[in-house]
Amino acid sequence: MAMTGVLRPGHVQIRVLDMGEAVAFYRDVLGLEEMGRDASGRVYLRAWDERDHHSVVLRQADSAGMDFFAFKVDSEATLDKLEADLRDRGLRTSRLPAGELMETGERVRFEIPSGHQIELYAKKTFAGSALGQKDPKPYSARFDQGIAPMRMDHALLYGPNVDQVLEIFTQVLGFHLAEYVTLPGTDVKGALWLACSNKAHDIAFVVHPEPGKLHHVSFYMESIDRVFRAADIMSANDIKVDIGPTRHGITRGGTIYAWDPSGNRFETFSGGNSSYPDLPPIEWSWEGLGEGGGLDVAHRKMHETFLTVVT
Repeated sequence: MAMTGVLRPGHVQIRVLDMGEAVAFYRDVLGLEEMGRDASGRVYLRAWDERDHHSVVLRQADSAGMDFFAFKVDSEATLDKLEADLRDRGLRTSRLPAGELMETGERVRFEIPSGHQIELYAKKTFAGSALGQKDPKPYSARFDQGIAPMRMDHALLYGPNVDQVLEIFTQVLGFHLAEYVTLPGTDVKGALWLACSNKAHDIAFVVHPEPGKLHHVSFYMESIDRVFRAADIMSANDIKVDIGPTRHGITRGGTIYAWDPSGNRFETFSGGNSSYPDLPPIEWSWEGLGEGGGLDVAHRKMHETFLTVVT
């Protein structure tokens, strides 16, 4: 097996202001499948091509944002090793027992220098998919239920100390830096796109004075045509759109950014380039992010909301 260590993004817990309104959006408009509710009232969902029990957890709270973002690792032995490595790095970790999150094994949680809670886990119930695991069907009605992304793909997080975050993800967790943006007039890396696979990225960070902020959770679409379809569904349901449809220069992915009813930004994303750990990262200047089309190829400008609106 070529992929070892940290395998992929596993789940995100999102704070919402009104659970009924949030479920109606994530289930009926975004098109995720509701998989269960726990005793604390959290709601568990997943996209149509995901096989594990859930990838999105909704928790009602007084403020919007993200509680934690998790990655699946290849084994319990890897979980133990990475926890020890994180502690050796000076990070405090905690163990959450199996079952504290529905259908999920033990989790290791730690806070990174940007103020975000990150989790690692090795076990989650395999729930299969609507297509079947043997001789899978070519079509399911779930393809057309709402926006219908294939999977929860990544998150962009805002906070301070992204240089320290880079060291932890690359030197401890085994990620590689795929692309980055330097701050104006410096060679300081102020925005990072990091991958544990050969995707364009699995998580990203932008420097920001307030710690622990969520910029967006991204959902992967099969094609740019499906992104355009998502735009129609957003319009029909009066979903407030931030940017798009357009394409990024960074990652080369097609995109729409919009907001859920609680004000959490989400992305519908398609395509994107491939990254490999043996390749040097792609460098972008601050000017390249804006006028160079790094953020928005179509309009070649920086959007103020992209830099300032976070939860």
